[in-house]
Parts: sequence; C-alpha cells; structure tokens
Amino acid sequence: MWLEGRKNILDRIQALGLHNHAPVIWMHCASIGEFEQGRPVLEKIRAQSTGPKILITFFSPTGYEMNKNYEGADYTFYLPPDSKTNANLFISAITPKLVLWVKHEYWFFYLTELKRQNIPTILISANFRPDQPFFRWYGSLYRSMLLCFTHIFVQTEESKELVHALVDPKRVSVGGDTRFDRVMEISEQLKSMPIIEQFCGLHPVIVAGSTREEDEEELSHYANAHPEIRFVIAPCSVDEETLMDTEKLFRKSVRYSNLIQQSDTQSYTERSNTHFGSSSTIDPAARPAKPGISQTLAPNVLLVDIMGILSALYRYGHITYVGGGFGDGGVHNVLEAAVYGRPVIMGPVIDKYVEAMELVEIGGAIVINSALEAEAAFNRLFENSEEYQERCKASKNYVYSKKGATDRIMLFIQEKRLLTN
Repeated sequence: MWLEGRKNILDRIQALGLHNHAPVIWMHCASIGEFEQGRPVLEKIRAQSTGPKILITFFSPTGYEMNKNYEGADYTFYLPPDSKTNANLFISAITPKLVLWVKHEYWFFYLTELKRQNIPTILISANFRPDQPFFRWYGSLYRSMLLCFTHIFVQTEESKELVHALVDPKRVSVGGDTRFDRVMEISEQLKSMPIIEQFCGLHPVIVAGSTREEDEEELSHYANAHPEIRFVIAPCSVDEETLMDTEKLFRKSVRYSNLIQQSDTQSYTERSNTHFGSSSTIDPAARPAKPGISQTLAPNVLLVDIMGILSALYRYGHITYVGGGFGDGGVHNVLEAAVYGRPVIMGPVIDKYVEAMELVEIGGAIVINSALEAEAAFNRLFENSEEYQERCKASKNYVYSKKGATDRIMLFIQEKRLLTN
C-alpha cells in the first residue's frame, strides 16, 4: 500500500497545476495521531482565510487511508519519498505559501529545500527529550534540520530549554499541545451511538481503546470473571486474524459490525431486550453501579471492528483503559479518554508521553503492571465512590487546563502576516 500509494504521485500532483492557482497551505503529518494534532490549526486557518487551498500529506498508509476524504482539505496525498529531486519537484509543483509540520516529522531534503526557497515552515506541538538524536554526538544531521524551521512551537518548557541550545531562542515558543483542543472539540460534539448505548444498557462499563495483544491479555481475566460488566474494546488492528485472536481471549464477545448488520433487519430495541438486558441509554456521567453477581449468558464484550470512532466511544465508559502501555512504543492517546472526566488505566510504558505522566501525577490515571493490578484498580474504582469521583474530576480538569495551543499558534501566524503576505 505504501508503494502503490506513491506510484506516479509527482506526475499526479504536477498535473493539478497548483503553482498557477490560489496560494497553497501545506500540512504534513506522519499518521493519524499527528493529523488529529494538526487539524485544529488547519481548521482555524480554513475558517479565517478562505482563499488558500489546503493540501495535506501523510507518511503512513493508515494516516492516508483514514483521512483521504477529509473535507477540510482540498488535496490529500502521500508524501513522495525524501530525496533532493523529489523535494524540489514537489515543492515547485505546489509552491506553498505556508508549511505546517506536526510534532516529530523530519525529512532532510524537504526541509532544506523549504529553507532554500525561504518558505515559512512551522513545526507545531513538538516534544523533545535528551535521548533524541538532536542532542547526541552523532546528531549533526538532525540538528541541521531544526535550523530549517522558521519557528518551532514546543509543548513544554523542558522542550524549550533543550532546543534553546541548538536554535535561536527567538524562534522557539511554548505553544502547548494542540491535541487538548482537538479532544475537547470532539467531546463537545456528543454524537449519539445507539448500538453502543443499547449494548451498555445500565451496566457498569469499561471502554478499552487502542489495545494490543498484551493489553487484552491483562483485561481478559477480569472481563471473563465479570459478566455483569460491559466491556467495549477497540483494538489497534481490526484485521481478521487479530479479531479472531481477541475473540479467543474474551469468552462472551460480539462484534460491532455484527450488531450493525442485525440492526438492519430487526428492531435493535427488541433484540436488546431479548439478548442484552435493559435497553435504557447509559448515563456516562452517573456513578457506576457496583458490579454484582449475574447469571446472564449474554455477550459482555463488544469488539469494535471498525476504525475512526474510538474518540467518541470513551464517553460511554465509567472507567477507561488506554492501550499500548505494555509495548515498546508506549501508551496511546490518553487525552481522548480523560477529556470525558473518566479515570484512565494504562500499562507502565509512559515515559515518552508528558501528558500520560502528568495525568498520573495529578491522580487522573493509574498505571498497572499486571492483570492482578488491573483487577484491583477496577474493583477499587467501582467500590470507592470518593476515589472514583476525585479521579474523574482530576482527569477533566487536567485536560481543560491545557487548552489554547491552537490560538497561540494562530496568533503567531496572524502577527507575522503569513496568511496575507
């Protein structure tokens, strides 16, 4: 898919004749997470300046496939492979007025060509750590790429201090993390998901997102031992082999796509009353009922086998679990869960993610190292109302205290007249 998507890509881009038309604003993202991070800025630009065309490029197939039909962009492409020739041809073909790169994308030939052509290039929501190549003896190439950015917006003061040793301090600002703005926007849309609501009913609910095999192994014992609790699990991968392996772990599971198919031929309310217990809509803001003994044979685990709805799913959980924390890559986006004011449970690999560590520090999240610790955390939150409410409040307050990164970036763009020059 990576190679196929880039086949004849420069010919296709050049055929658009963008250099002869309206100014282009180009945003480049690695994948889905970076797109969601850059999206608030892009949409503010779109709202405030209707003239320029918006072009987005992705490195990963997942990012491209999930967002190739995004209505906020005029054009969406894979980024052609990084080379001196490709960079020159691509940038000459689109002649961007402003370039936004998100978080941690560094491609030498593209960046040096943008600098050579004196095109304003902004890095947004960047995060730096001492162990990165920029700060090692062998990192001269990486350091040279930092000098290509017109301005760098970092997430934290710690990142700013690190970069100041390499880049003129006037070209570095603490902007915060635009993901906070994005998750708040999503949470306030509150789109109804009837099938999820019917499945959850009035049961205590745990929503687990971005799970991998290691996460599911930690969760499966608790889910199998507690049929009265509803689990909504959205795995990282939804290929058939992965789904079948997941179904082996969870004894009483049903796929989301199957419920959708059934709803096309039968009243879901009628089916829910027959198979899943109460059809009443869950109130996610309510204190979860303490799990009790249930003899029901109904599925208590819903496997979400479609992509793109996780950020809306978290609001249905009384407790949330964010996956990835048992793998080398680390925990996934905890903000999507915390924004709803829910306690967040996650595995121990969080050291690369400032927001995850901060959420633990203020009490909005709990790190677990085993299935036994997961069980203890779930039981404690279901049984201890005071702790539960405190952690809910800590999660939501944390997210809302961090809003405003998008506005800070937009203020810079406006002050420098990057949309009008």
